[in-house]
Amino acid sequence: MDLLEKTLKESGNIYSGMAKTISSRLFDVRKEGIKNSLNGFQNQVHRLEEVLHVRGILFINDSRATNVNAAWFALESQEKPVIWIAGGRDAGNDYSAVLPLIEKKVKTIVCLGSDCSNLRSQIQNTECPVYETQDMNHAVELAYKSGLPGDVVLLSPACPSFDLFENYADRGNQFKSAVRAL
Repeated sequence: MDLLEKTLKESGNIYSGMAKTISSRLFDVRKEGIKNSLNGFQNQVHRLEEVLHVRGILFINDSRATNVNAAWFALESQEKPVIWIAGGRDAGNDYSAVLPLIEKKVKTIVCLGSDCSNLRSQIQNTECPVYETQDMNHAVELAYKSGLPGDVVLLSPACPSFDLFENYADRGNQFKSAVRAL
């Protein structure tokens, strides 16, 4: 378990790793094989991808989080205060599952999308400041200005990207470019 946490914690894949480890043991896969597999783990692009530290603020690209469940896992895995960049083509998402995480971990929300009204209405009772934009560079700038050293800026949209971007990869690449331009 220590190896699993050490290897996978930052990647946000600890739950998946635990399930794979348990199922591997059920099929009598040797512990050494499991250990070697976990040691060689590499995170996917656009999935809790650490982009850069800028003046002590860590920027994480989780553009693959195109639904609320995926964003929940991303938020849940963070241990430092979060500036959350969320939003996109929202088809009536239910954000109730992430509200406790917002209360506990999120200090600012930047809504990035052509229509963030559903997200805004569901988070209106949180104490987080909320900003809204339709431009990735502006979203990153707002998040950066809201952050302090030790904070995390997390792009984990909880929505598909097709309102402002070609796809989640385009959204993630634009995020990375905007971060590098700070």
